[in-house]
Amino acid sequence: MNKELICYITKNAYGLDWHGTDQEITQASRQAMEAFYADHLKDPHTAIFYLGYKYRQIDMSESLSFLHKLSEKFSIDLSKIPEIEFLREKTILEIDSETASSLTMEAPYMTGIEFVDHDWLKSVWDLLNKAFASLIHNYEGRVQDFLASLKPDIHIPGRVYFHLVESKKDDMPFAFLATYSKIDTITGRIKHLPLKNALTEYEDDTKKLLELLSTVSRASQKSEFVKSILDNGEIFHPIGLTSGEAYTFLKEVELYSDSGILCRIPNWWKSRSSSIKLSVSIGEKAPSKLGFNSLVSFDISLAIGDEKLSTEQIEELLAETQGLAYIKGKWVEVDKKKLEDLLMILKKAESKKQPLDLLQAMRLNLDPAKMMSLTVDEDDLQITNGRWLGDTLKRLTDPASREEILPGDNFKASLRAYQTSGLSWLYLMKLLGLGACLADDMGLGKTIQVLALLNHFSSCSREKTLLVVPASLIGNWVNEINKFAPELKYAVLHPSEYKGREIPLKPDTEDGIFITTYGMVLRYKELKEIEWDNLIIDEAQAIKNPSAKQTKALKQLKSNYRLALTGTPIENRLSDLWSLFDFLNKGLLGTDSEFSSYIKALKESSFGYSHLKKAVSPFILRRVKTDKNVISDLPDKIEMKTYSTLTKKQAALYSALVDEIKEKLESTSDDIARKGLILSSIMKFKQICNHPDQYLGQSTFSYDESGKYEVLKDICSTIYEKRERVLVFTQFKEMTEPLRNFLESIFEHKGLVIHGSIPVPKRKKIVDEFQSDNYVPFLVLSIKAGGTGLNLTSANHVIHFDRWWNPAVEDQATDRAFRIGQHKNVIVHKFITGGTIEEKIDLMIEDKIKLSRDIISDNKETWITEFDDKQLIEMMSLKI
Repeated sequence: MNKELICYITKNAYGLDWHGTDQEITQASRQAMEAFYADHLKDPHTAIFYLGYKYRQIDMSESLSFLHKLSEKFSIDLSKIPEIEFLREKTILEIDSETASSLTMEAPYMTGIEFVDHDWLKSVWDLLNKAFASLIHNYEGRVQDFLASLKPDIHIPGRVYFHLVESKKDDMPFAFLATYSKIDTITGRIKHLPLKNALTEYEDDTKKLLELLSTVSRASQKSEFVKSILDNGEIFHPIGLTSGEAYTFLKEVELYSDSGILCRIPNWWKSRSSSIKLSVSIGEKAPSKLGFNSLVSFDISLAIGDEKLSTEQIEELLAETQGLAYIKGKWVEVDKKKLEDLLMILKKAESKKQPLDLLQAMRLNLDPAKMMSLTVDEDDLQITNGRWLGDTLKRLTDPASREEILPGDNFKASLRAYQTSGLSWLYLMKLLGLGACLADDMGLGKTIQVLALLNHFSSCSREKTLLVVPASLIGNWVNEINKFAPELKYAVLHPSEYKGREIPLKPDTEDGIFITTYGMVLRYKELKEIEWDNLIIDEAQAIKNPSAKQTKALKQLKSNYRLALTGTPIENRLSDLWSLFDFLNKGLLGTDSEFSSYIKALKESSFGYSHLKKAVSPFILRRVKTDKNVISDLPDKIEMKTYSTLTKKQAALYSALVDEIKEKLESTSDDIARKGLILSSIMKFKQICNHPDQYLGQSTFSYDESGKYEVLKDICSTIYEKRERVLVFTQFKEMTEPLRNFLESIFEHKGLVIHGSIPVPKRKKIVDEFQSDNYVPFLVLSIKAGGTGLNLTSANHVIHFDRWWNPAVEDQATDRAFRIGQHKNVIVHKFITGGTIEEKIDLMIEDKIKLSRDIISDNKETWITEFDDKQLIEMMSLKI
């Protein structure tokens, strides 16, 4: 598979990484990206600065193209600073809110996109400012020459500015003024003076005056307006302009800019907010029923901003001369030919007016003109939401506007504020009949929010819910249901639950939650015959391949409400997004081929990804642990138990070992020998739960033979997608290398290992490498060697692959990441194999009545040897 260079976003910066792609990559593009990556490793600030000047003709990943776009935007705006020759390394280019907002909306889907906002963009601008300051400080020539060496067509503007402002005079409704900039020798700041001051300042230096006016001279050769005010000297004085003269000026702004003159003009012209557009307003009234097939009202008209134009006003504008007209308290450009065309399109659209369903209404954000079959430029069309649709979308996207929903009776957990908000969102989506994607960051409690929703409805209606999960997560869901919503009825539709017996499929006659796996959906055709009230899929990235058999089978299921859970809703290919929405809200993004054509056109669109985001954002709820609205509601350390199930091979070995121990206990009377047998047996059980090959002393360590390996892959795939880092603890030195090999296949990067045989000086080098800026995704540690004395704060995930059964020892290991210097919330995953001694002892440790922490305060499991034979066999036996 080809690899392309991608950019991933972190809270305060960004990173680069190589990622597999199906796209063809030319040798030239590959070499260019390798060169940029090498430069970035040496000096990231300088590399990103040069990115804006280089590689314009090179094929890039969408994420790297965004980084290039930022750098290019910075370089263009930097070159427009006329005082840059004076300021040199003191030049500071600020990013304004309008630019930041535009870039944020245009950003493509990529890892960490949730961090892209004004603050993040400002941090990038700070890096670019520092890079420019460093480069120009060491450059002896002019800034113009330096920039021209990077981009020959670049020109620094002169110091003359043209200003056009509105005035209150009826006959001269606009005013013109020319100014020039200079450095205040006392304050060092830039000040702007009327151009007439230059006549006095340079009265004895004609050469400097001509140099200052050189940009005006260039403009006068192309503009009659500039030539006339230069010839008669009016350029040195404030002058009034008629609306016709102002219109001429505004139409020529680009010409002045090309000549090196900076122009300050009214915002309404820059944004075209006062231009006449074909306006489509959708959903003024609530539909008679809710759902994607609901018919919503829409109205089409000509409008200026939010103001509709009446027939009389349109005729009045058509009677105006070409130029600017003052109407409804705003100046409007009157382009008679365009107005006549828009009026003709309006009449044609009204004659063919057909009702829209909610799906079509939501699709309008993607390509409004095409969706409405209107032959109109995108700039001349505006889509607005009517009262009902606008209010509905606000409730979907604005937490403060949603009605608070309670989780219902007998729910055994207190929801955090953001989880209550999530429950209210899920409730609203179900009420509207819209497919939803709950995409909260790992550790924020997606499961508990879903259970709260199901528990809420269980008290007022009988519903059938099909919950589709990876096989490795069945145990987690069962435990969470029992813990938080014990009144909910559930059944597991999977062979692991019935051990070869026929699965009793009863959801056609009973209500409740039916838990199955993606593989079972493909296998059990009966599931397609049932009309499900709720269809919920966990780890929804499992359906990212639309051509996979299990994806097709899942999409054929019938349901009234669909919900997808994932910590990585958008990976590095937009086809993943299409497949997700093809499941949630079929038709919203069109067909596969239509969407492919659409995303190819995005590269040429001036709107970037803004329309696509507007179309899908109401259906995705994503909160991250760094969100200011979430982080204050979270503990610094989130501990979660992660349950796995034994594979067939593990279960067979486990059962055989139980039988063997039972026989030996019956024949052992010596107390010391008995304790030795128990402790050695515990070790063997742990080995079997880790991987059969560890217990058998083999070296293959196949992925599909260990339930823990399946869970580890699920968690680490998400960690890798976010380009975060993880510490994996095991008490067995012999497991460190197999774990390293397995994790390298998941992360596609080399990882590190620390165990007791590694000399202490070398451990320091390993720690330094893990803590460095280079992306080292994981570190496997034996709990004795890595449990104390190390500072590993670059990781924000800790996995206890096997349990020490001593809370103090595990906490001490966790604190390698959770300590001073850690700026992220740390998520601790404690692996437990369901139905085994691991789960039973974990429950004992949790039960403060049966077992206090004082009893298990030593570093070994000797306390277990105090149980009698019956208790031991009960504890060790496999619970099916």
